[in-house]
Amino acid sequence: MTQVDTSPILDAEEEARARRDQILKLARWTLPSLVLILAIGAWQAYVTLAEVPHYILPSPALIAETMIKDWGILWPAMVITGRLTLIALVMAVIGGVGLAVAFTQSKWVEMSLFPYAVVLQVTPVVAIAPLLQIYVDSAFVAALLCAWIVAFFPILSNTTIGLKSADHNLQDLFSIYGATGWQRLRYLTAPSALPFFLGGLKIAGGLALIGAVVAEFVIGRAGTGLGLASTLLEASYRFNFGRLYAALILISAMGVLVFALMSLISHLCLYRWHESALKRE
Repeated sequence: MTQVDTSPILDAEEEARARRDQILKLARWTLPSLVLILAIGAWQAYVTLAEVPHYILPSPALIAETMIKDWGILWPAMVITGRLTLIALVMAVIGGVGLAVAFTQSKWVEMSLFPYAVVLQVTPVVAIAPLLQIYVDSAFVAALLCAWIVAFFPILSNTTIGLKSADHNLQDLFSIYGATGWQRLRYLTAPSALPFFLGGLKIAGGLALIGAVVAEFVIGRAGTGLGLASTLLEASYRFNFGRLYAALILISAMGVLVFALMSLISHLCLYRWHESALKRE
């Protein structure tokens, strides 16, 4: 009986798969870039051909020129908004994780405090910001508290669910071997909660920026000039639409950067062991 050599077929399949993966990897970056270039080109062509006034719709060229010219104003505002976002996110992580651990360790603590966490989540930050501005002397601290309130609940909720999602058979095994509460938390519930926490972190990162921007909008009306949102608001009052769009683009770029950073942290924490991050053939 003659044995058929299938190695050329397998090699051809592997080459086709590698070629397909390379095309997909290239398309993942080139297609969005191409769409962006076409959109900007169409925008510029429409404004130029239709002779649209800059106070109706500024052209991309004008926005780029304004961003370069006003960088001395936009950069400090961007730094303030970035500080607000990152500090609020760190505070949300510390408070959310700490309270989630307390909830899983004591049912009494969860029953006592969880309803108030829900109240903070469902109360619009636009309604809270003016009150904080009255009772807090520093506009930065008031905006920081607003951003923290918005980012806090996803961390708390996701981490609490994750800490409660550990396998019951493993829970019983830890009980049989007499594991302490700290050992159970460190070796069982915390690893099982990590993917849930990282999912909440991605959500909270964007919400922290949204909370910071909304707080700047509300508090910035008093002339505090906090960050990019206050700069955007001031530009709208002065009919400086080039600066307005430049500030808006920088806010969007910060949101993309925050999401990319949170996604990178999630990948680095999970890619070696969790199903959601493992590469599939």
